[in-house]
Amino acid sequence: MDRESQWPTALAPPGPPPQADLAALYREHRVGLVRLAVLLVGDLETAEDVVQDVFARLHGRRRPPDLTLAYLRTCVLNGSRSVLRRRAVMLRRTQRVTDLADSAETAVLIGESRRQVLLALARLPRRQREALVLRYYLDLADSEIALVMGVGQSTVRSTTARALARLLRELGEDE
Repeated sequence: MDRESQWPTALAPPGPPPQADLAALYREHRVGLVRLAVLLVGDLETAEDVVQDVFARLHGRRRPPDLTLAYLRTCVLNGSRSVLRRRAVMLRRTQRVTDLADSAETAVLIGESRRQVLLALARLPRRQREALVLRYYLDLADSEIALVMGVGQSTVRSTTARALARLLRELGEDE
């Protein structure tokens, strides 16, 4: 009888560590999560920081056994909210409100109409902006949006309708 056959199955080496699952989720969904955060916070560097912070916090901590993409989206959404709150506090403290100017390279890369849509999207209230981003940029269903935002499906539908109407008004296309 060899040594390995003496070990009970309960003591058999475990499968891949949970960090392997987290690493696979990172490789597979990082780009999409960064895109979500960019639409919420408005710049790529901060969005990458938000997503990196989410994965850093999940690494080495006890996390839900069924770590899903919806959970990661909720974490990114909450991280983006925190960034926006910190920005608002900073603006209030400095009493200085300036327009965020894009660099020349960014202005060239982003078409005028897309830039106008992004600026109009940034002027929407937080909840309306989140609903539109989750619906039209991530193409999520009402049930998935409700899960990520922590609201009911009917709230998602009404918020999305109000957001679209306001976005059209902002863009001057409500006629």
